[in-house]
Amino acid sequence: MDKIKFPPIKEQMDLIKRGVSEIIPEDELIKKLERSFKEGKPLIVKLGCDPSRPDLHIGHSVVLRKLAQFQTLEHQAILIIGDFTGMIGDPSGRNITRPALSLEEARKNGESYLEQASKILHKEKTKIVYNSEWLSKMSFEDVIKLSSKYTVARMLERDDFTKRFKSGEPISMHEILYPLAQAMDSVAISSDVELGGTDQKFNLLVGRDIQREFGMEPQVILTMPLIVGTDGIEKMSKSYNNYIGITDSPKEIFGKTLSIPDSLIANYYELATDISNEEFNIIKLQLKDSAINPRNIKRNLAKKLVSMYYDRKAAEEAEKEFDRIFIKKEIPDEVPEFTWSSDKHSGILDLLTITNLAPSKGEARRLVLQGGVTIDGVRVDDINTIIDIKDNAVIKVGKRKFIRIKL
Repeated sequence: MDKIKFPPIKEQMDLIKRGVSEIIPEDELIKKLERSFKEGKPLIVKLGCDPSRPDLHIGHSVVLRKLAQFQTLEHQAILIIGDFTGMIGDPSGRNITRPALSLEEARKNGESYLEQASKILHKEKTKIVYNSEWLSKMSFEDVIKLSSKYTVARMLERDDFTKRFKSGEPISMHEILYPLAQAMDSVAISSDVELGGTDQKFNLLVGRDIQREFGMEPQVILTMPLIVGTDGIEKMSKSYNNYIGITDSPKEIFGKTLSIPDSLIANYYELATDISNEEFNIIKLQLKDSAINPRNIKRNLAKKLVSMYYDRKAAEEAEKEFDRIFIKKEIPDEVPEFTWSSDKHSGILDLLTITNLAPSKGEARRLVLQGGVTIDGVRVDDINTIIDIKDNAVIKVGKRKFIRIKL
């Protein structure tokens, strides 16, 4: 097998360090890279994914993009699908987004995860493994031996465990075993580097300790920031409805990106795009220039994100569509239709819930009172308004929701 020719160590480190929160420890990573460079042998870089959440957004893309950068540097990326751990779910019952899955469901979600992740990763260079391959083969004796390699005191150092222990909240045994199961993934593939969000730091460090217990050279940890959502407050999450989905339509990606606060523009460019360091430095200077409207920089960011997940043509069309709707105040070319079969007179709250423009009357009431509802361009701001239902009437809710009524 021919030796791989890697870029110089400094060049590798410049790319690896971009946007990273922590490298633990950095000197060990440099030594691994030096050995890799000398031997012409790629590092094994690991990223574990949770198949209970198969729909990816650009928050997930932050760590996936870092994995793709390692691929660009000719290292081996290994994506571990947690199908075994996904079958157990969240035993505490606090997190309804983490239900227990069957192996079939976990595998199916894993396939969906991979399909979406392939928009970022070099698919042909990515090795996919499922942790059921080794975790399902462990006997109870194996689990006891693994548990003996870590103390309860060390496990309770994890922030959420510490808080819950002090407040008297229950901590299940499975939750304690979970970091050990994740650590066994690192042992199974002999990972040199493991990636994760800052919220995964403890679990990643357990992997170092367990590898050492198995007589292996411990992996280096790279933690990536948790990107803030479009609301500018909470971390990006579908639960907070502040996300930009990787599979969102071009117009959704464009519109959602333009809704972010100006303070997040640089952060999104750095963590969610593949621009060069030189381009990024220029953008940072532009954001400091009072003569340049940050809205223009944000529009370029929106086009960049659409181009990354679709193409340049889709980005240009999304921009034109946005301008047509929000600047020229026109109706989009394609508006979903709703066939109305009820009474020709309807209260505005019923109209919004029946057409699914609002999930409940409470939400419909809020939308109306906030002035977010128009019918054929006329704002409806009285919750008691009775609407005469007309064929081809266009109802608009918020900035991006439209429905055309068909009788």
